[in-house]
Amino acid sequence: MAIIRSNVAAAAGYVPGEQPMGGDVIKLNTNENPYSPSPRVMEAIRAVTAEQLRRYPSPSGEAFRKAAAGVHGVGADWILPFNGGDELLSVAIRAAAGETDAVAFLEPSYSLYPVLAEMNGSRKVVLSYEIEGVEWRLPRGVEEVKASVLLVVNPNAPSGHLDPVGRLMEIAERFKGLLVIDEAYVDFAPVNALEVVKRFSNVVILRTMSKGYSLAGLRFGYAIGQPTLLRELAKVRDSYPVDAVATAAATAGISDQAYARETWEKVKRERARLSGELQKMGFVMPESASNFLLATVPGGGGMTGRGVYEAMKSKGILIRWWDLPRISDKVRITVGTPEQNDRLIAELRRELATDRH
Repeated sequence: MAIIRSNVAAAAGYVPGEQPMGGDVIKLNTNENPYSPSPRVMEAIRAVTAEQLRRYPSPSGEAFRKAAAGVHGVGADWILPFNGGDELLSVAIRAAAGETDAVAFLEPSYSLYPVLAEMNGSRKVVLSYEIEGVEWRLPRGVEEVKASVLLVVNPNAPSGHLDPVGRLMEIAERFKGLLVIDEAYVDFAPVNALEVVKRFSNVVILRTMSKGYSLAGLRFGYAIGQPTLLRELAKVRDSYPVDAVATAAATAGISDQAYARETWEKVKRERARLSGELQKMGFVMPESASNFLLATVPGGGGMTGRGVYEAMKSKGILIRWWDLPRISDKVRITVGTPEQNDRLIAELRRELATDRH
């Protein structure tokens, strides 16, 4: 259409994972936490009053900022809520990169990054992970890239691998633009980059309530950054980016650390078990610090990444597959409950046995 900007018309747009519309489906394709949110979340939602809904909400979600600040050991002005982590990504790019500037990101990585750069009309600078077998590493010289924004997801999606915090420190010290460290999955990891953002004023950390806190249906994310940077990002947000119900629920969720950590430990135990069972079947994968596994399909038979994805879908189990360079022979599997994982393991064994005969 002539009325649409050419960069928007030329873009394919982001393709989210399949969302089943009912039926007996095991959903292991979009990395939700398989456990329910804290009971306090539902109590907080039920406690929202008609008066709260009649009025505009706090523009900065002050109740959440204070609760999150307490969890992370920073001041409330180091926290800035967003309508999901994706809004923070969009705001960061629009705040720091113009149409003549570059946005740099890694591949394979979160497939929304190039879409957001395209929507902004910015130039894309694509950097490639160094992959040797199941080992993934940030490329040498990434900190020298000429870009206004650099997006790094850690733990990585889709691999689940974790780059060392020391490496992120090196990048933050030498990179001249805005470094966004996307920690959407860090609740399942042994370390985080909080020390990086405390040392460097050009760094912002993305956190989300979608994964670790079981609130993917709520759309609530937040930034951790030095106050001078967050004040600039706040100028680019919507006028009221977080609503009253979401703020109440997210505040209750992040305040119940005991419950959240219990679910994280359950996921990590199942991650180790599922990884072991997949390896017994011949799958190989990077060590994951997230709530999913990127599993390379066993060789020797006719099975392919797409074939495994389609076979599981026919059995009512959704996993993720991409027809993309370097990962088309792999499937990404979200760690489910023990019962969900048992079903997946059994169906995979049957399918592989059939394929090898």
